[in-house]
Amino acid sequence: MDADLTRRQLLRGSAAGVGLAVTSGLAAPAANAAAPLGEYDVVVVGSGAAGMTAALTAAKRGLSVVVVEKAPTFGGSAARSGAGIWIPNNQVLLAAGVPDTPAKAAQYLAAVVGPEVPAARQEAFLRHGPAMIAFVLANSPLRFRWMEGYSDYYPELPGGLPNGRSIEPDQFDGNLLGAELANLNPPYLATPPGLVVFSADYKWLNLAAVNAKGTAVAAECLARGTAAALAGQKPLTMGQSLAAGLRVGLLRAGVPVWLNTPLIDLNVENGAVTGVVVPQGLVRARRGVIVGSGGFEHNAAMRAQYQRQPIGTDWTVGAKENTGDGHRAGQRAGAALDLMDDAWWGPAIPAPGDPYFCLAERTLPGGLIVNQAGQRFVNEAAPYSDVVHTMYDKNPSAPDIPAWLIVDQNYRNRYLFRDILPLLPFPDAWYAAGAVFKASTVQGLGAQIGVPAAALKSTVDRFNGFARSGVDNDFRRGASAYDRYYTDPSVRPNPGLAPLWAPPFYALRLVPGDLGTKGGMRTDARARVLRPDGSVIPGLYAAGNASAAVMGHSYAGAGSTIGPAMTFGYIAGNDV
Repeated sequence: MDADLTRRQLLRGSAAGVGLAVTSGLAAPAANAAAPLGEYDVVVVGSGAAGMTAALTAAKRGLSVVVVEKAPTFGGSAARSGAGIWIPNNQVLLAAGVPDTPAKAAQYLAAVVGPEVPAARQEAFLRHGPAMIAFVLANSPLRFRWMEGYSDYYPELPGGLPNGRSIEPDQFDGNLLGAELANLNPPYLATPPGLVVFSADYKWLNLAAVNAKGTAVAAECLARGTAAALAGQKPLTMGQSLAAGLRVGLLRAGVPVWLNTPLIDLNVENGAVTGVVVPQGLVRARRGVIVGSGGFEHNAAMRAQYQRQPIGTDWTVGAKENTGDGHRAGQRAGAALDLMDDAWWGPAIPAPGDPYFCLAERTLPGGLIVNQAGQRFVNEAAPYSDVVHTMYDKNPSAPDIPAWLIVDQNYRNRYLFRDILPLLPFPDAWYAAGAVFKASTVQGLGAQIGVPAAALKSTVDRFNGFARSGVDNDFRRGASAYDRYYTDPSVRPNPGLAPLWAPPFYALRLVPGDLGTKGGMRTDARARVLRPDGSVIPGLYAAGNASAAVMGHSYAGAGSTIGPAMTFGYIAGNDV
């Protein structure tokens, strides 16, 4: 037995006959130890994007389906997210005139992922992704929008698209959920009251104080909110829209979602998975179990076992219930695990409460990132996962955990930072928590954060020279179309580079945050879970962050988490 598993605190079964002991060890109840609770064709574990798509797909085939969900809410990490969805060649993109083709998409994905992920899985994702979008459009009230201009993350690679392949959910009326709206997992960052904001708006809202289009987009967000209020709607966007739309699809298909029902174990008989054990008893599955239980980002023991240090369960923005329950149950059933060392990384500010996952803030002109020696070590505008990979790679020899985002008052006067308007101060709680520091000089700032003052001043001076010339000779920031997405078009000659000159100067602590882990059960092109020898575990499927990502150690574009999660949920729902 895996030593990590013995650390698990067990849940006591609430139904008579469950007979699960509460100990400091592992609950691995035998099939006949749990009281029968019901029987369905398919049992789905988890009500995130993967699980709900799988359940909807199976139900529309005429199968009886139940979803068991650990949390008191539905939606998982997807509901908390911006809900970008990366699916090449889907009908939303093609209708918008995006010049995508299957050949381009295959060429690009292969270049991004490399040979680490079997070609059959890559091909399955690309082939079934458009069909999944068409299915969701036909079987739920969800509608989608192209995130125009949000570049693929490596647009210079063969097949890459500088204008992007990502889509996001359109505005959704929460009234369609009825009483179930109260059970929707809240967003990671709430939209300001009265506004209806899409992920694609975020780029421009950052610039609303200095850019005419930014001002116009802010006005449009307000107009949408006003129109929705006058119509008596409860407008939802981003992850809230995605989760709500899928849940309405399940309601209409008659699929129950049992909240507060965590997975205790898989039921295995004669080598095949035939159901799940939950605290209330045994739920049998005539055809199979689809695990979409999310990652293990909130399991400190698993992160310590599989991932590089330092790591923190308080640096992730994934749903707090994601503690690897599906991973460990799959292991006990014989599943192989892959990519357990990796996550959907991004630099995060460890602010009080939830950490803040930095997107635009590290790429807008007038900021740079330094290590503990006061030196730059990465292209600040690179894809966020790459920035954290670099942090871990370089930390042993040139410590950069934490790293520091250095900005000046000119930057703060111009740009939104998280939800802090330009000119407004950072919260006092951020200073008290050591998440931000302020000084009247760059050298004084270095002294406050414990980096060599002279080295930090030299780094800023060198960076300022690059900003004036428009060419970053050290890290080529701004050379990629992706680098230029979250930038300021009014800044010349490089919209992503501006000198730091206006005191006071600020340093924001950066740590390796994540949207969730990306390692999990090894699956084939049909989403079936595999043993270490490559054989299939009958009756067991996995999708989303409970499975090893089809993106391997890379990240093709915005929505490379949710797009494959929904697609392999769809594949599993059709195969089971």
